[in-house]
Amino acid sequence: MTATQFKDLPLADHEYEWDAAEADKRVRAWAGAEEQPNAKYREAHLWYDSDDPGLFGSYKLPIADVVDGELKVVPRAVFSAAAIMDGARGGVDLPESDVAGVKEHLARYYAKMGETAPWDR
Repeated sequence: MTATQFKDLPLADHEYEWDAAEADKRVRAWAGAEEQPNAKYREAHLWYDSDDPGLFGSYKLPIADVVDGELKVVPRAVFSAAAIMDGARGGVDLPESDVAGVKEHLARYYAKMGETAPWDR
């Protein structure tokens, strides 16, 4: 189990609407991962179960969508993931050892947006 590696993906417009289910469809097609997740699919998520990477259910906290043919981090997805990491919607079930890595990943995107992650305010 592990936080994904930070890829410094480009940002979508701040106003870009976030729909996780629709984004997942586009990411699967972009990554060529319609049947099974792969490394490109992983780039759109903050965390995955490295013990079972071949299951879509092993991937949590999506933050990216395919915009104009390019994988981009969606600011509203970052805000949503950060809220979940802070316990919103019941939080997320991650190993305690992975929480810092996920929060660091999110904090780097907050910084890229010129903002501060909620837990650093």
